[in-house]
Amino acid sequence: MDTGDTGDTAWVLVSAALVLLMTPGLALFYGGMVRAKSVLNMMMMSFGALALISVLWVVYGYSEAFGDDVGGGLVGNPFELFGLSGLVGTRGAAHGFTATHLVMTVPALAFVAFQGVFAVIAVALISGAIADRARFGPWLLFSGVWATLVYFPVAHWVFAFDGAQSRHGGWIANRLMAVDFAGGTAVHVNAGAAGLALALVLGKRVGWRRDQMRPHNVPLVMIGAGLLWFGWFGFNAGSALSANGQAAEVWVTTMVATGAAALGWLLTERLRDGRATSLGAASGVVAGLVAITPSCSSVSPMGAVALGFVAGILCALAVGWKFRLGFDDSLDVVGVHLVGGLWGTLAVGLFATAGATAGVDGLFYGGGLGQLGRQAVGAVAVLVFSFVLTYVIGSAIERTVGFRLSEEDEVEGIDAVEHAESAYDFATAGGGSRSLAHPSVLSGHDRVQPEPRRVDA
Repeated sequence: MDTGDTGDTAWVLVSAALVLLMTPGLALFYGGMVRAKSVLNMMMMSFGALALISVLWVVYGYSEAFGDDVGGGLVGNPFELFGLSGLVGTRGAAHGFTATHLVMTVPALAFVAFQGVFAVIAVALISGAIADRARFGPWLLFSGVWATLVYFPVAHWVFAFDGAQSRHGGWIANRLMAVDFAGGTAVHVNAGAAGLALALVLGKRVGWRRDQMRPHNVPLVMIGAGLLWFGWFGFNAGSALSANGQAAEVWVTTMVATGAAALGWLLTERLRDGRATSLGAASGVVAGLVAITPSCSSVSPMGAVALGFVAGILCALAVGWKFRLGFDDSLDVVGVHLVGGLWGTLAVGLFATAGATAGVDGLFYGGGLGQLGRQAVGAVAVLVFSFVLTYVIGSAIERTVGFRLSEEDEVEGIDAVEHAESAYDFATAGGGSRSLAHPSVLSGHDRVQPEPRRVDA
């Protein structure tokens, strides 16, 4: 049986592994940004998404995203490829696929793997908006429902092309024809809008605006940002689905836009605050990666520099909006992912050049307003759909099983309450002191005199 082009297959599988690494990188990035009493929960939200969405993707998520359209470009048939039936062995022809099970030049299961890790990190990104205050069990429930009702359909809208991944695909890709090469709308606008909705549902953290809520470990944040930058080459260049010139083009635009965004963020900090910070550098990196994601195949390298630099400035300014507007987006998912994703998507309509492999011209290259209008419609549609459904899902969970921690448990620390663990065993740092582990995880004589609970910094 033909297995497709081996070079392309190798590139897609390596890219899938790079994107998989981004979720642990996100766990480090987010984990370092919260207080010491919340770091394990913050990381567990990413790892929980990694475990749950991996399973749902294989069971019905891939079919819902890339099965044949059953809703006017809105959703794929979740039963057509249920459990990846028809993509393994020689059963593909019976389900309307060729016996070789190829997506372009790579085996279908390689494409399944690549798109599956996109689904994982889209869910994990939302967790940053509700840090410190969301119960872990309800978070997993939310993750599964949100992926099913929001992410999988939106992935169909944006990524399912007629005749390539699906016989009949999504409306944004095939009817609107907006350009979103690697998921600026499907991943970042989608997750950013969801983060905003969920932050409103759960409300503000105890002490927000009043207490210091500084990152407890900035080196951890920078390590996470570095892993995200590294993995993002799989995210963007891997979306070419081939080891070809387009992948090389996208690699370069991703690199320079990210660097320019970091510089734009640092310059904004320097002019506004009088100093440039390491947290700003890490945040600027992520802002640039987000912004270049939809446009990496449609802009020139110099266009990518301009796009990234503006993204760094816009996102640096946007993170302060939560204080003016009164919503507690803990780790700036809205300011970075929603704003960065919107800018990058709209920027296609400005900076795109037909000389790039996407082959479209934006306003600045004589293309008029047509492409800009298509980009705006796609971005706004995803934003509204994600915000409304997320608000409904989050509210339903909060009113039934309870999503948010009690005030007492939040003050005590979510790691101790939800996981009976502490990221840092300060009691034994001086040598010989008994662990401050929660009584439920102590055994034998250690349970006789359990340590009192304490409030971490």
